Amino acid sequence: MSLEERGKMIAIIRRICNDRSEELGRMELEETKVGRLDHKIQKLEAIRSVLGVEAMRSDARSDRSGLCVIERAPWGVIGMVLPVTHSVPTMAGNAINVLAGGNTALFAPHPSAKRVAQYALRLFNREIERECGVANVLTTIAEPSIEAAEQIFQHPKVALLCVTGGPMVVKAAMKHGKRVIAAGPGNPPVVVDETADFDAAAKAIIEGGSFDNNLLCIGEKEIFVVASVAREFIEAMRRAGAFELDKSAIERLTKAAFTFEGDGKGCVRAHVKKELVGKDVAVLAAAAGVTVPPNTQLLFGETDENHAFVVEEQMMPFIPVVRVKDIDAAIAASLKAEHGYRHTALIHSRNVENVTRMARAMNTTLFVCNAASPAALGLNGPGYLSYSIATPTGEGVTTPLTFTRERQLSMGHALRII
Repeated sequence: MSLEERGKMIAIIRRICNDRSEELGRMELEETKVGRLDHKIQKLEAIRSVLGVEAMRSDARSDRSGLCVIERAPWGVIGMVLPVTHSVPTMAGNAINVLAGGNTALFAPHPSAKRVAQYALRLFNREIERECGVANVLTTIAEPSIEAAEQIFQHPKVALLCVTGGPMVVKAAMKHGKRVIAAGPGNPPVVVDETADFDAAAKAIIEGGSFDNNLLCIGEKEIFVVASVAREFIEAMRRAGAFELDKSAIERLTKAAFTFEGDGKGCVRAHVKKELVGKDVAVLAAAAGVTVPPNTQLLFGETDENHAFVVEEQMMPFIPVVRVKDIDAAIAASLKAEHGYRHTALIHSRNVENVTRMARAMNTTLFVCNAASPAALGLNGPGYLSYSIATPTGEGVTTPLTFTRERQLSMGHALRII
């Protein structure tokens, strides 16, 4: 199909996501029971920002020996695993990327989000067939399971795999010798140094850390603030509407949010409980034994850098705050907390040298300065959108070009005009 024809299919997906954002967002929240309805809706409306055929390109090189034309060709059928956190947005964004590249997709939704994914896919296919005359451009499996995903991974007609989910499913996909585009885990740290605009930093952290109850893998997960300005920053967080938990409340919340397991050698590992993942602030507050004002977006409180909420990617609207000596200590603590995932890191600073040093040290796929984390994906910021961010395999925020193969035509001593 031509780029123009692919563009028509993509326009249909964008239109459905926008026009039926409330219906699909509500269905996803009711089925998954994680996140916030207003942000579920925003994630679907933002699908208009996913790159389509406009990102496709061809390249050429020429010299005295001839001409070389480089085209972007499709892989074919692409197997794609969807997360429970953003089921329809990930499917829609990936579908746009895949179709722009000339491919089709076979989706494996998370079992806890299968109904809404299947419903949205039927909407896409029905309108694409009605307007473009092509049936079943996108497909999905009826009963998602590990066994069904394995069948997709092994199928000889599936040419490429794209996995957005937990480390276990990523590991399973990589066993089969096919190219895998893998969106792995993240635990994004935020540094606030002594030069930051504290009110702007607090506003941005609340915006990003509370988005969809902190389900975004790019969302702010822990804050390292230079000790000399910690009091000013904490006051700015309060002014911006975040609710501070004291030590005893944090302890109660920690017991409700994690289980702890020893290895017999004195090392204790925390494991996140699913019960509080993606839940509203009021639910977390109840678990902490406190009452918060209506419309509170985010909880925060002080911990040390070895606390479970710092170490683990917890995906809840609570962010721990850790005091550190200086920018060097902040960067060191950020590296430790991020675990080398190379996913996302953030800083609030007006010192260019501090920003540069942290960006180089973290070496993350996404690095955000003086903005909320969603800015990296074009949500009130300069980035572009995809809900598949391939950090372990290095593709970064996926685009149509991610799902294409380079093919080259070389013509010796031909088509020379100069």
